[in-house]
Amino acid sequence: MKILLSGTASDSHTWNLVYLGLFLEELGHEVVGLGPCADAELLAAACLRHAPDAVVLSSVNGHGYRDGLAAVRRLRAEPALAALPVVLGGKLGVAGHRQEADVARLTEAGCDAVLGEDLNALRAFLASGARREVAGARRGAAEPLREPAGPRRETATSLREVPA
Repeated sequence: MKILLSGTASDSHTWNLVYLGLFLEELGHEVVGLGPCADAELLAAACLRHAPDAVVLSSVNGHGYRDGLAAVRRLRAEPALAALPVVLGGKLGVAGHRQEADVARLTEAGCDAVLGEDLNALRAFLASGARREVAGARRGAAEPLREPAGPRRETATSLREVPA
């Protein structure tokens, strides 16, 4: 599966993206790394350019809810990306605990999963047949999910640096 991995707009952390990229590659996925501080417009443009099978957004700074909501709303506003599975993980807020109302608003906006920091939940989500069925139903039965020939990792800090 081709996964676009990105930090959220206000999050400059990179260690989490390196770790997640390696984790996803070890699971056999092709990873296109957009890098930290990717705003909603850059994220949408990268998704249109690379046509990933899923997007994984990561936040460490505690602004995952606000940034994630803007990102998923932008992706859902783009007809070609309306069916793209989007997962948000990490720290959603600065309250110190998970706010279920924030999770509900993220899923209502179109986030397919809000996973916190649980890598087993991410692994299960990506491997689940239910996710593939949901993605297939959103994309239409005639457009199957692609499987990569082998893992590949690209990293960039701007869209211009990401190879096509």
